[in-house]
Amino acid sequence: MKKKKLLILDKEKIAHKLRRMAFEIWELNANEDAITLVGVEKGGKTVADVLGGILQEISPLKIEVLSVSINKRNPLNHALTFEDNLTDRAVVIVDDVANSGKTLAYSLHALLSYDLRKVMVAVLVDRKHKSFPIACDIVGQTLATTIQEHIEVEISDKSINAVYLTE
Repeated sequence: MKKKKLLILDKEKIAHKLRRMAFEIWELNANEDAITLVGVEKGGKTVADVLGGILQEISPLKIEVLSVSINKRNPLNHALTFEDNLTDRAVVIVDDVANSGKTLAYSLHALLSYDLRKVMVAVLVDRKHKSFPIACDIVGQTLATTIQEHIEVEISDKSINAVYLTE
């Protein structure tokens, strides 16, 4: 049986939401000289790269984009480390979709081994089905969905093309 696919955000709407998110990140970090965006591989890294580009265009902030890769089935299976020392930095964890909050919680866990100045969470789509105590500070689109529905983010060549709701 073919699954139903409903377009939620097209490329134009995604671009508008990402630009608004970048302005929010700047506003919430206006007193900083620099911020570090940590994108959760794979989709979150693409969102972080796009946000980083917009932030460099619109703000005086020094932007660094890093990534974190998490084994979603066994998140404690390997240590999450960063090449840079993140101590005393303002950090924004970025993902494409926040569902249960598990991936973001384990990403946060990895970051908390550093003495961060502040940490925030930014997601393109927040589903509101949290099983972990994660609140998203900056959200492109909030969707109320059923547990059976899924969000599919279509990404190609470092470009976010569409967001679909699938059953």
